[in-house]
Amino acid sequence: MIIMFGMGTSVGIADFTRVVTMPKQVGIGLICQFTIMPFIGVTLAKLSGLPPEVAVGIILVGCSPGGLASNVMAYISGANLALSLTLTSFSTLLAPIVTPLLMLLLAGEAININAIAMFWSITKIVLLPVAAGLLFNHFLHGKFPLVDKSMPIISMIGIVVIIGVITAAGRDTLVTLGALVIVLMALQNILGLVLGYIAAKLCKLDEASARAIAFEVGMQNSGLASGIAVQMGKVATMGIAPAIFGPVMNVNGSILASIWKRSTPKAKNDDVR
Repeated sequence: MIIMFGMGTSVGIADFTRVVTMPKQVGIGLICQFTIMPFIGVTLAKLSGLPPEVAVGIILVGCSPGGLASNVMAYISGANLALSLTLTSFSTLLAPIVTPLLMLLLAGEAININAIAMFWSITKIVLLPVAAGLLFNHFLHGKFPLVDKSMPIISMIGIVVIIGVITAAGRDTLVTLGALVIVLMALQNILGLVLGYIAAKLCKLDEASARAIAFEVGMQNSGLASGIAVQMGKVATMGIAPAIFGPVMNVNGSILASIWKRSTPKAKNDDVR
C-alpha cells in the first residue's frame, strides 16, 4: 500500500485524461499488456515442471499491471513517456478486475483461485492507496516537499523489504528451484519486451510509442504480485516468481534502455510535467 501510494503521488490527473489525445496507442498498449504477458506466463508455467503453486507465481506476474520501473526506462530510452505513464495508470486501475479474471481463467485448474477475494485484496492494495496518492499530488503537491522527495525512496525500501521477506520465507524453494526460476523470469521479461515492441510495430505505431509499449508489457508490477501472494497466504511459493522478476526486469530493462538511448527517437514527451 505504501508503494502504491508512492505511485499515486508520482502521477497526475493528466496521466488519465491524456488518453483522449492518443486513444490508439493507449488501446494497443492495454491490449498487449493483458494478453502478451499472461500468455507468456501460462506457457512458461506449463513447460517449467515446477510445483503448481510456484508455477502459478509465473502466471501471476504475467497477469499483473505495468510497474513504475517501465516509466523510468521509457524516460531513459527516449520513449513516449506520456504514453508510458498513461498505460501504467490505466493498467493499474484495471488490475482489480482484469487480474483476478485472468488468474481464474489461466490458473484456476492448478490451484484454488478466489476471484472475489483477490478483487478486494487488489482494491485495498492498489485503488485506495493510488487514489490517496493522486489526491495528495493534486491538492498538496509542493506543500510538503519532504514527502514529495521521500516517497520514491520509501517505495524502493518497501520493495526491498518485500523481496527480503519473500526470499526468507521461500528459502527452501529457492535453494532447490532458484536457478530455474531465475532463468524463467529472465525469459518472461525478455519475451515481454520483444513481443511488446513487435506488436506495437505491427500496429504501425511510431518508434517512441513502440518502445514505451515494450517496457510497459515487459516490466510488470512485481510488488503488487508479491502482495497478492502474501494476501493468499502463499508467500513462500507463489511469491517466489514475483520476488525474482523484479530485480531481473530492472537489469534487463536498464540494458535495453541504455542501448536504445544511443538512438533516441523523437519522443512525444512535451506534455509531461
